[in-house]
Amino acid sequence: MDIYYYNIFKRRFRLYLRNRIVWYFGHGLHASKRFSGRYETILWFTKSDSYIFNLDNVRVPAKYPGKRHYKGPNVGKPSGNPKGKNPSDVWEILVKDWEDCLWDIPNVKSNHPEKTEHPCQFPVELVERCVLALTHEGDYVFDPYAGVGSTLIAAIMHGRRAIASEKEQDYVAVARQRIASYFNGNLRLRPMGKPVHTPSGREKVAQVPSEWKTSESNDE
Repeated sequence: MDIYYYNIFKRRFRLYLRNRIVWYFGHGLHASKRFSGRYETILWFTKSDSYIFNLDNVRVPAKYPGKRHYKGPNVGKPSGNPKGKNPSDVWEILVKDWEDCLWDIPNVKSNHPEKTEHPCQFPVELVERCVLALTHEGDYVFDPYAGVGSTLIAAIMHGRRAIASEKEQDYVAVARQRIASYFNGNLRLRPMGKPVHTPSGREKVAQVPSEWKTSESNDE
């Protein structure tokens, strides 16, 4: 979809593209007539060359924090930033995989703690990165297609003022309920940066079914 929206934002509204961010997720719908989709994109546009970018709020641990300058006036001094490095434009938000500049945020499926009736709900964690990096506390965050309120929740969590619109009354009701649950302290959220479970190989669902092994033996 970003292919179509790029020209609208660039040519019609004369906005400036700063990044095309790839949100990667390891699980999703399985396709049979094409490769299964495992990413979506975020287009970050600004109105001018004057814009907010709070890099320090979203830095990730450096893979080699001990690297030092080997020449020039700073020879021998640490070459990185003590707060971490820039997470790049490919987001695979995992504590472990941050070292590889990949931010992997699991998409919201049936076993996700934030799952509601919305068919294509995105996680609050995804919005948190944008809110922290691209706005200041007290700023307004507007979502014209609010769905069940994930953007609103992310903005409120980090001291921003949230505005949204949504035409589906059922989703509006869910969004209001989720916001109320947040203020009441009982909204279920996936913590930002929580590692995704990796099977050990000992789980039954991670093992090759016995029927497949039998089939392979017969084929030989």
